[in-house]
Amino acid sequence: SGERVAAYAAGREIAAAGAVLVCGGLGGVMEAACRGAHEAGGTTVGILPGTGEGNPFLDITIRSGLGHGRNVLIVLSADAVIAIGGSHGTLSEIAIALKTGRPVFGLRTWDIEGVIPCAAPEEAVRRALGRSTA
Repeated sequence: SGERVAAYAAGREIAAAGAVLVCGGLGGVMEAACRGAHEAGGTTVGILPGTGEGNPFLDITIRSGLGHGRNVLIVLSADAVIAIGGSHGTLSEIAIALKTGRPVFGLRTWDIEGVIPCAAPEEAVRRALGRSTA
């Protein structure tokens, strides 16, 4: 899907910048981002909802046992959030980030006040890392 392609590219950019990718550690967009970061030599952290296994591209796995509550840990572990896609889990992470003052950069995601829309993964990563405000 287009969201997975964007997530993969964002993961690669995050790794290339020397930043750590933190996500929910499961499949779909999360796995695509981890695969991109992993293939680019980056570090990936997955905060899982339960005690199961995460995707195969995780360097560090945290089995939280918190279900959706783990979204708070994911967001609070980040300096900035890149939201890709439009699931309700993504929506909760956006809300937590905005409520706690973390910037949110969006790709193909919810159109919510406070979410800064980005045209491409490279732009989202650059802005999330504070390399540009434009």
